[in-house]
Amino acid sequence: MSTRSRITATAVAAAVGMSALAACGAPGGDADAKTVTLVSHDSFNVSKSVLSAFEKESGYKVRILKGGDAGKAVNQAILSKGNPQGDVFFGIDNTLLSRGLHEGLFSPYRAKGLADVPAGLQLDKGGHRVTPLDYGDICVNYDRGYFARHKTPPPKTFDDLIEPRYKGMLVTENSATSSPGLAFQLGTIAKYGQDGWQSYWKKLKANGVEVVDGWEQAYYERFTGSAAGKRKGDKPLVVSYASSPPAEVLGKKPAPEEAPTGVAAGTCFRQIEFGGLLKGARNEKGGKALLDFLLSKKFQEDVPLQMFVNPAREDAAVPELFTKYGTRIDKPTTLPPGTITENREQWIKQWSSLVLK
Repeated sequence: MSTRSRITATAVAAAVGMSALAACGAPGGDADAKTVTLVSHDSFNVSKSVLSAFEKESGYKVRILKGGDAGKAVNQAILSKGNPQGDVFFGIDNTLLSRGLHEGLFSPYRAKGLADVPAGLQLDKGGHRVTPLDYGDICVNYDRGYFARHKTPPPKTFDDLIEPRYKGMLVTENSATSSPGLAFQLGTIAKYGQDGWQSYWKKLKANGVEVVDGWEQAYYERFTGSAAGKRKGDKPLVVSYASSPPAEVLGKKPAPEEAPTGVAAGTCFRQIEFGGLLKGARNEKGGKALLDFLLSKKFQEDVPLQMFVNPAREDAAVPELFTKYGTRIDKPTTLPPGTITENREQWIKQWSSLVLK
């Protein structure tokens, strides 16, 4: 996923994080042994009751540290490797995974419940340095109301986005600083190949694509379809998630027949998020317990309406609101992790030179 709960979670997550911090007391001595620290991106969220249950059962207090978008959070984790800010990292995805593994960020640990995770999500099966915790599809979202008012059909595919009728409508995230932005770039590479993606981006740039640093800025500030952003933006197309539309419906009464935002299903790239025990963790035992909790059925069933992505566990129930208003992507674009590993840094540099200059 990535970068999510998106409409309601930020304030809730901040409250949870602050309460956890307040409960921890000053670091040092016994406090360290009873506190486990989770490092993540800004969109991590968990229900207070679910987190409290883990704290009560385990005896640990959870301290949550957020480091911006996933790309920024991973960069910070790399800068502090060997002396990590916490015990567990949540939110490194398949677009950044090889970098984290290459940098030696994680210690091996096989979390409880891994047998209930599909093999296709387990990209580090041999080493168990990371645990798959959720997945989602990065896709272009569109504002249904905007296109209805302008009597224009919304785009469905990558090819559509470069048509003149959509000039100046799309906002995406920076590939160098945002995991959704990088995933969208990788989707275009999967679609057009290593020989064709740059030509595509030249056309997309000529068609007025806007680039911002991260998902929150793109969705909340620039996208016309964001209720949380009070629809003050002027871009009816945004790179987000196939599961973002349910977030726009959450809490609405009466429930609408369809979400106010839709998904261009032909623009999607599969994103898998992982958690891992940080190498050098001060509370390794607590970190392992926290990873077990993140893969527990209780946490996994909390994931869809807290972070608006799919749980990694096959046996985790998904709520009706999520399935009714979300878009199921049967054939997302993908790239082999090895291909991403070999080319990611070069691709980002090429993209930055082409699009940002």
